[in-house]
Amino acid sequence: MLGGMAPDEIICDCNRLTRGDIAAAIAAGARRPTEVYARCGCAAQCGRCLDVIRAMLAAPR
Repeated sequence: MLGGMAPDEIICDCNRLTRGDIAAAIAAGARRPTEVYARCGCAAQCGRCLDVIRAMLAAPR
């Protein structure tokens, strides 16, 4: 699921976060979705992106 996504693919429509934005937040130390949003300078809106963010957090680094 995650391997086929391009870094510039929009994951969060509400905040316009890309896969690359989320990956950078995780690389910078985010360990929970709220930390990903905070590192990206935003907050959760509708929650549709949470499954992908959680999967990215759980993926091996």
